[in-house]
Amino acid sequence: MSEQGFRAAVVTMSDKGYRGERIDTSGPAIMEELKKRGYQVVEYLLIPDDLEVITYHLRKLCDDEVCDLIITTGGTGCAPRDVTPEATKSVIEKEIPGIAEAIRYQSLQITPKAMLGRGVAGIRNRTMLVNLPGSEKAVRESMEVFLDIMPHALDTLTGRSSDCSR
Repeated sequence: MSEQGFRAAVVTMSDKGYRGERIDTSGPAIMEELKKRGYQVVEYLLIPDDLEVITYHLRKLCDDEVCDLIITTGGTGCAPRDVTPEATKSVIEKEIPGIAEAIRYQSLQITPKAMLGRGVAGIRNRTMLVNLPGSEKAVRESMEVFLDIMPHALDTLTGRSSDCSR
């Protein structure tokens, strides 16, 4: 199956963006890339860096079966309010460490600051969640790492295919 049948949500975590003090360019960059690949972007949220708020929205998107894929941006660093990985871990039922490891590995080829990234990836119900950094540049670089395997992952996750062979 192609990406054409997949529904995606994009969630940006940014206190400044939420307050209107900064324009979110990362979320729109994710949406642009997803649309280029045929995904239907069904939800875009810009929310504060707040554990309870993030957890609430991620659960709702997964439990209401709004989408097959959630890509988040922001809140994956070392600042005190960076809690996206903690929120994601509290929501997911299965972690998929290879996605986050591959993103960090590739990003380390570009900047040593990548080792400070704490993003995670995992599954809740039949929805895949992937955390990306907050900068537009890092988002674009990160998406190059995992988007090619996403159709296979989502086909398997959503039951459209049971073939897990290489």
